Amino acid sequence: MSVLSIITSVRIETAPAKAAARRGARWVMMAVGFAFIAFGAVGALLPTHLLAIFLVIGLAIVMRASYSARRTFIRVQRRHPKVIFPLRRLLRREPEVMPVAWQQVLRTEKAILPRRWRFAGRTRRHMVRSRRKR
Repeated sequence: MSVLSIITSVRIETAPAKAAARRGARWVMMAVGFAFIAFGAVGALLPTHLLAIFLVIGLAIVMRASYSARRTFIRVQRRHPKVIFPLRRLLRREPEVMPVAWQQVLRTEKAILPRRWRFAGRTRRHMVRSRRKR
């Protein structure tokens, strides 16, 4: 048996193993991503939205691993653009975290409090005016 035949037979035997390892790693990454999504979805429902970052991390992991997840995300984005837009802003290369967080604070305040009790917008405007005076 020649050395060349040994090398080629090893390559043939390791190719299916590599493919299986890649598929396994992909499934593990998708499972981790879905766990992050579940944790982040629960955190996004809380009034502070602090755990929503896990939702974004999970989405990024799952969409990197699955073509069908990317297609589904695009379909949902077309149906519900106002809901998905903050997530898209956070999925960019250089995410705009503070503007998205501020927008979520304003949305939460609008959903929960009556107009006369809302304070975030007034507080921000007051802070901006006081900075300009200095």
